[in-house]
Amino acid sequence: MEPPLIDILERVRRLFFTYGVRSVSMDDICKDIGISKKKLYQLVTSKNHLVEKLLELERQNFEIIFDQNNFEGVNAIDIFLIVSKDIGKRFQDISPSMTFDLKKYYPDVYHKHVDERIEFIYQKIQINLQKGISQGMYRDDLSIELVARLYIRRLIDLHNPEFFPADKFSFQTFFEVMFDNFIRGIANPVGIEYYEKQKRKVNFKKFS
Repeated sequence: MEPPLIDILERVRRLFFTYGVRSVSMDDICKDIGISKKKLYQLVTSKNHLVEKLLELERQNFEIIFDQNNFEGVNAIDIFLIVSKDIGKRFQDISPSMTFDLKKYYPDVYHKHVDERIEFIYQKIQINLQKGISQGMYRDDLSIELVARLYIRRLIDLHNPEFFPADKFSFQTFFEVMFDNFIRGIANPVGIEYYEKQKRKVNFKKFS
């Protein structure tokens, strides 16, 4: 993806998170970021295409978290901590209203995005679980496939405003509690002891 488009998409992302996807028009985007409609339409053909490219960028940014860290020989619990903090930095401002708009008004684009992201996470979680078991950090009686699917289900539920209304719980709180419960559910006593020591180095409530 070309840098000019990435810059525009990052700014559009902030608009969508602030006002919702449906309420922000292409004219609003041009006015806010100071670009002509002609220039914008040279980069994307429609608002639907814009949304598609934005979600593509979201997936790229998510995958970069893994690409930027060399996890060879790293403790599986540390990998979870590193990745989770980076995810928190990027996604702490996710708006339930944006998710609602995407599901309702751009269902095909949204579901394609979700399916691709889930498949990526699913593969990475399975690798981490296998690593943690081999390192003696996770319980050796885990069903890797089932646990990976349960983790994904929890991630999906974080963005369900019916279960987790944004006015009552912050994303940081959701993520910290979910992550803590997940690690405690899969780690053996050695892993839990290691996790207790390491988690003090990560402050989920202050993504800085």
